[in-house]
This record gives sequence, C-alpha cells and structure tokens, in this order.
Amino acid sequence: MKYRIGHGYDIHRLVAGRPLVLGGVKFATDYGLDGHSDADCLTHAICDALLGAAGLPDIGHFFPNTDPAYKNIDSQVLLQRVVAEITKLGFNIANLDATVIAEKPKIYPHLAAMKAALAHSTGLLPDEIGLKATTNEGVGDLGRGLAIAAHAVALLSRS
Repeated sequence: MKYRIGHGYDIHRLVAGRPLVLGGVKFATDYGLDGHSDADCLTHAICDALLGAAGLPDIGHFFPNTDPAYKNIDSQVLLQRVVAEITKLGFNIANLDATVIAEKPKIYPHLAAMKAALAHSTGLLPDEIGLKATTNEGVGDLGRGLAIAAHAVALLSRS
C-alpha cells in the first residue's frame, strides 16, 4: 500500500451581503466570504490537500476564477469533481483533517453538519474527517474578524 499526504490552505475576506458557507453548510449571518465561487475556504483547502496528495495542480488550475462557469458554484460540487479526479488515478481517501480559523461566527455548533456535508461529498464516514475551529487571538486580519481561513491535510492510499 502506498500513502500520500497533501496540505491545503485557503483564505477569503468577509464582506457584507453575501452568504457564508463553510464545509458545505450555510450559516445564518448577514456577511459571507468574498470570492468567485461560494468562497467556501474550508472546502477549497480540502480540495487543495487532496490534489496535492495526488501530485496534481491546485484548485485554481481545475476551476479558474476567470471562468464564468464557476461563478457562485457550490464548492461541494468542486470537491466531488476533485474526488472523481483522484479516484481516476487510483487513489482512495484514507482521511481528512482540517482547521478553520475564524473570530466569527462560532463554528463549533456547526461542526457535525459540516462533517456530514464533507462526508457526503467525499464518500468518507464522518469519523474519518477531523474538523476543528480556532481563533487567531486578535492577531492580523483573521484576528480582527475580517477574514476566515482554513488548513487541511489529506491522506491518500493506493494499492
């Protein structure tokens, strides 16, 4: 059995009047993440971790923000396409682990729903996905609540 590890990172600024989506879950807020797609930085970080582990280019290569086809697209659709791409190469996802960095909103109450959405899109069981949230302790744009970021690690296996 061969194993491959990949890391992903994404960050988006918060803006008024846009839906906030993290891990495929819509939050009840009057602000959201600015971006071409739904700007789900958690799902984007997971996509990049999976693509990196498979030795493929990043999410922007597959889904460029210059392509109108991806304007406001649900990032779970992008994640499903990434999973299909790595599966074609003979990889299986062993597990995912991710951390969301946000001062607001509170992430913890939504973790189970986020894990369920990510499990649905990846074919994993919820207990094969580690998901945590932290703050940036008031440091920088993240700490001032101006942005949300996410780190993700993926472990792939191939026989």
